[in-house]
Amino acid sequence: MNTRKLAPLAMALPLGLSMGLFAATPASAAETWTFQSNLGQVNDSGTTGQAWVEVEGNTADITVNVSGAVADSPHAQHIHIGGQGVCPTMENDDNGDGIVSTPEGQSSYGGVKVSLTTEGATGADSAVAVERMPSGAGYTYERSVELSDDVIQNISDGAASVVVHGIDANGDGKYSGDAKSPLNEELPLEATAPAACGELALSPEGGMETGKGGMADAGMIGLGGVLAATAAGGFVVARRLSHNS
Repeated sequence: MNTRKLAPLAMALPLGLSMGLFAATPASAAETWTFQSNLGQVNDSGTTGQAWVEVEGNTADITVNVSGAVADSPHAQHIHIGGQGVCPTMENDDNGDGIVSTPEGQSSYGGVKVSLTTEGATGADSAVAVERMPSGAGYTYERSVELSDDVIQNISDGAASVVVHGIDANGDGKYSGDAKSPLNEELPLEATAPAACGELALSPEGGMETGKGGMADAGMIGLGGVLAATAAGGFVVARRLSHNS
């Protein structure tokens, strides 16, 4: 992930000028934006990790490092969007069974939009394609995928999370139990319950600290530039990330 900061650009602009005038898309700007996430455990799974999403145009190079996962088992993993851009806690356990299921966590992290499969399709239809998901107690996943504009927008807005699924709640070392997955009744609940989650935010390498709201907190939405305008001075500051040439 080779990125560098360009010097901030400041220029005077007429007040009231439309925000959309400055919202260039990654495809037109040919820039690279790197987002990262620290994956914390969910459901007391012991699973943690890190994720990086490097976006250029509509192409994303995705890396996910996972440790402490259920050994010898596949782990569904996705980019979720459309929620609050946060990760669930046990307060999301609506039915009180002691496990936060994927649907119970959706109010926090949203729905599945990108399935991080090892091969083949990456859409929401592949959410439980466990035969094409990485497996093992620890793994590194790397793949380039195409992202739709709405996924890129959600990432830039701080409303996207990386979620890794698969827990061993009963401690028998595998996915088991009588409870069935609400996503696929052929799978146990343990197989699809979230194990680790982290919100995607602009990498500190970009020189900008972000939380919920992402680039929108700077006053401008879009991956073509992070723009902040002051009402009094009418100045715009832009920071961009570009490939080293």
